[in-house]
Amino acid sequence: MTGEGEGGGGVTKKSLEKAIGDHLRKKSCTLSIAESCTGGLINDRITDVPGSSDYFMGGMITYSNESKARHLGVPLDDIKKYGAVSPQVAKKMAQGVRKAFSTNFGLSTTGIAGPTGGTKEKPVGLVFIGLAKGKRTWVIKLILEGSRREIKEKATEKALKFFYERLVEKEGFSMKIKVKGQKVKVKTPV
Repeated sequence: MTGEGEGGGGVTKKSLEKAIGDHLRKKSCTLSIAESCTGGLINDRITDVPGSSDYFMGGMITYSNESKARHLGVPLDDIKKYGAVSPQVAKKMAQGVRKAFSTNFGLSTTGIAGPTGGTKEKPVGLVFIGLAKGKRTWVIKLILEGSRREIKEKATEKALKFFYERLVEKEGFSMKIKVKGQKVKVKTPV
């Protein structure tokens, strides 16, 4: 991916949502989104595109552990064992929202936007993004810096870029993300 202000493949930030929509339409695919730390910002950006109801089936803001369990089927035992902010929970959220809306893709975010809630093991700015398609699920880990709002906005942008890159890939999944001043790890598949 490219640096600030651009999505992958030369797509500008302004046109990222439209490019996602164009690719989903072209492939006759659908998307659903489960958000925790981003609080609906991804759903908002996707639905800013006129005609997004052609491919966007719906989304959920599952902020509490109980809502993750009730609406997405994330086992409370997994949340207790790994924590709500974990690759395991991001994976289950992506799979759960995909199943709930019967879509081709399920995208999820879970993280710690701060300013409180961080620990040495899980600092403020830790975000996991999950993406489910068929029987495969990918999770990426981000360590973001900034205010609560900045972390939410950066996580939203990274989630959209991650989804776009995966959407336009032809085969396999190898991805290098370059983000100025931020650590990004890609794990494929979970």
